[in-house]
Amino acid sequence: MLIRVLRAHLGPYKPQILTLVMLQLIATIASLYLPTLNADIINDGVIKGDTGYIMQTGGVMLAVSVAQALCSIGAVYYGARVAMAVGRDIRASVFDQVQRFSARELGQYGAPSLITRTTNDVQQVQMLVLMTFTLMVSAPIMCVGGIIMALNQDVPLSALLVILVPVLGVIVSVLVRKLRPAFRSMQVRIDAVNRILREQITGIRVIRAFVKDNHEKQRFGGANDELTEMSLRTGRLMAFMFPSVMFVVYISTIAVSWFGAHRIAAPHGMQIGALTAFQSYLMQILMSVMMATFMFMMVPRAEVCAERIVEVLDTDSSVVPPSAPVTELRSHGHLELRGTDFRYPGAEAPVLRGIDLVARPGETTAVIGSTGSGKTTLLGLVPRLFDATGGEVLINGTDVKQLSPELLARTVGLVPQKPYLFSGTIASNLRYGRPDATDEELWAALETAQAKDFVSKLDEGLQAPVAQGGSNFSGGQRQRLAIARTLVRRPEIYLFDDSFSALDYATDARLRAALSLETAEATVVIVAQRVSTIREADRIIVLDEGAVVGTGTHHELMTDNPTYREIVLSQLTEQEAA
Repeated sequence: MLIRVLRAHLGPYKPQILTLVMLQLIATIASLYLPTLNADIINDGVIKGDTGYIMQTGGVMLAVSVAQALCSIGAVYYGARVAMAVGRDIRASVFDQVQRFSARELGQYGAPSLITRTTNDVQQVQMLVLMTFTLMVSAPIMCVGGIIMALNQDVPLSALLVILVPVLGVIVSVLVRKLRPAFRSMQVRIDAVNRILREQITGIRVIRAFVKDNHEKQRFGGANDELTEMSLRTGRLMAFMFPSVMFVVYISTIAVSWFGAHRIAAPHGMQIGALTAFQSYLMQILMSVMMATFMFMMVPRAEVCAERIVEVLDTDSSVVPPSAPVTELRSHGHLELRGTDFRYPGAEAPVLRGIDLVARPGETTAVIGSTGSGKTTLLGLVPRLFDATGGEVLINGTDVKQLSPELLARTVGLVPQKPYLFSGTIASNLRYGRPDATDEELWAALETAQAKDFVSKLDEGLQAPVAQGGSNFSGGQRQRLAIARTLVRRPEIYLFDDSFSALDYATDARLRAALSLETAEATVVIVAQRVSTIREADRIIVLDEGAVVGTGTHHELMTDNPTYREIVLSQLTEQEAA
């Protein structure tokens, strides 16, 4: 999976990668040439007392060192730019894929996991790319080159490499095999910590209202302790790796010094400079193995993160854009559901069964039912938050699955049950669906939504700041701003999903009266729990356990529909209902 992710996102940067590899190659060759020059200085300069040779060769060493430094700086520069660009591209790919998800896929992964995959998981892959380009590219060149140069200095002494390098390889491979499952468990525990922390921050008022501070501390502490325990377990394996590698390095140094001394003492043996150069090459070889070791420590975690990223990228949305989309509709505002069913994957029973509903322009259609009867799910089928698993959802006689996403977005305006405002200003939120709306149009929408009074009292007016989620406004204010945002868009079909629940009765009545004038030629569908909100609707649909059990006006349903009558009398007296 890791190779697949990198292959897909490294392709556009082949010229930079080739430049980087060339720079690393030159820098490594220069680094390998320096010990040979140092050996020449010792053998032909120091031992013979030739100061001129020492100065001349020293100048060459200085020039080679400068070239090595410049190439290394260039390689790191290109490596960092490519790594950051790859991280940016992977994040963009994950984000774009998540934007295509329907409510079903979003619920499958959950927000905390998607956030972790887009940030922490991508960062691990990005860091691996950075370390690969700055360390790993030069490691095999240095290892192979070091072995060749060591053989050039003394072949018998190079036999030590046959033992030392495989020993290091075995140690690294065993530890890496154990690290991979540990890193996977650690990422899962990071998801859990993020989920609990997100819940606690979002639900802080509920926690304090029920005095559950200690309970939530214990809950977070448990998840945090599990993450800490797994991190420590992983850290112990990682901590064992470096001492093991360093132990082999120190043993290698002692062995080379021991056998090298015997080679120097032997007739026609090594020169002192050659031993010095051999020790340098040995250290370069072992350092390259250590760099590879460091990389192998990162690979298991990056591979796990890449699998989690690919899992998101390979998840197809259940809401698929049409291959030949309809981009224009002849008639306007006619909504119809024919025998519509919806069932969640793996569910025993459908949420909606055989729904028949017609909503026409200039009329208000209301949907009411007990909690869990499928009202919100029904509205979600119209803008394709998820697709019906049976039957049809038609707008102006065309199945919504055949409409282009842009046309569907212009035609349908949904005010969700939980209104969400984005960080920015009131104006930026109101223009979310129509960026070219004028200030006059924004104030008109605010007036209809009964939000003009409190917005005009703010010092900045339309430019007043909005915190993430609209947390600096009350629930009723958020609902009115969300309604105004939809009014600015001016769709043909308005869907209000219990969007008046946080309003008092007086504001609710004024808002509905103003809406009736603003949406006189549009199709309006209202889902509500409050009977007073929908009793004047032209048509009321009664849902019970996912099925339509009644259709008619308020007075008709009060007469012959026991389900509707039960709902009404749970809120109003007999006289008020009449």
